[in-house]
Amino acid sequence: MSRTQEKTSAAPVKDFDIELQLLIDAIYLKYHYDFRGYAGASLKRRLTTAMSRFGCHTLSQLQDKVLHDPKTFPALMDFLTVQVSEMFRDPAYFRSLREKVVPLLRTYPSLKIWVAGCSTGEEVYSLAILLREEGLLERTLIYATDINVHALQKAEAGVYELDRIAGFTDNHRMSGAPASLSDYYTAAYGRAVFDKTLKKHIVFSDHSLATDSVFAEVHLVSCRNVLIYFDRELQDRALGLFHEALCRKGFLGIGTKESLRFSAQADAFDELVQHGRIFQKRDG
Repeated sequence: MSRTQEKTSAAPVKDFDIELQLLIDAIYLKYHYDFRGYAGASLKRRLTTAMSRFGCHTLSQLQDKVLHDPKTFPALMDFLTVQVSEMFRDPAYFRSLREKVVPLLRTYPSLKIWVAGCSTGEEVYSLAILLREEGLLERTLIYATDINVHALQKAEAGVYELDRIAGFTDNHRMSGAPASLSDYYTAAYGRAVFDKTLKKHIVFSDHSLATDSVFAEVHLVSCRNVLIYFDRELQDRALGLFHEALCRKGFLGIGTKESLRFSAQADAFDELVQHGRIFQKRDG
């Protein structure tokens, strides 16, 4: 087959896909945020929404704003990263932590936990509350990390709209909680402010699973509904970081739609709670 025939038979690359690659490369080169390993379909949906928000007809126009308007990129990060969460989301996961993982965590004199991709903090406070209810928070340090600095600021504030609290309360109850969620927040002016003493045990920090390295040895990594936005290579990188960070026989929790089955780390973990997606690092 001639080169002309090869070019004719090959499927043409759409302008949007070309512009998408150029935009992602530009973000990496200028701001050092690496979205090259994120799932393409998800990025396309989010950037299409962003184009409308920024008044751009093409991704090239958006790229121009990203490169030349310093205010654009921080705002674009809210589109590039998924900020959808709730407290005690998937209550069965937290119930499994209480019943299967907490008894083993009690055997350690001190604990470190990593919530990777913590978004606006709902899962971080959920874990802090669970650990307080189980008598472990006072000897625990929780690392809450995310790539989105704006989201981290919201997480550190610990303030949520009051109309979300009913759902949070139902989830908390179904997680096997021995107390009421209302014990942990103060309601005022349409918002719920969570107990500041919870934050004494939380360190909020920006961290990219695409480019950064392990920063501490931890006993539990909770990274839920984050891996589904990565391609296979980036999933393997993130899972490799978690394996490296976990202590001997440490625990890993992932989302209900996520799996280790076909990953490079599949043989490095035993499944502790099948339906809860909780795994334990294999000894040795």
